[in-house]
Amino acid sequence: MKKIIRILMLLTVTSLFTIANGNAQIIVRVRPRRPGPVIVRTPPPSPRHVWVEEEWVSNGRAYAYRPGHWVLSPHPGAAWVPGHWANRRGGSIWISGHWR
Repeated sequence: MKKIIRILMLLTVTSLFTIANGNAQIIVRVRPRRPGPVIVRTPPPSPRHVWVEEEWVSNGRAYAYRPGHWVLSPHPGAAWVPGHWANRRGGSIWISGHWR
């Protein structure tokens, strides 16, 4: 039963629509689940590193999960604004995180 649900979720995720503003986005009706175990935040490699929360990256057909990780801040005082799901046209799209 779980396998069937996963297959249905995968098919739902891969079903896409594009928005006619030149910036293609994938609209999903069922938000994908995190695969595997939750990544535990380790201590930062240096004081200049910032933790970037998990992301969902679009490849044009589906969303791929990217776990949280440490990155160097682009400049002192920069803050990472995490991505989030937003409701659009009867489904959801992923709004990517960005630096502020």
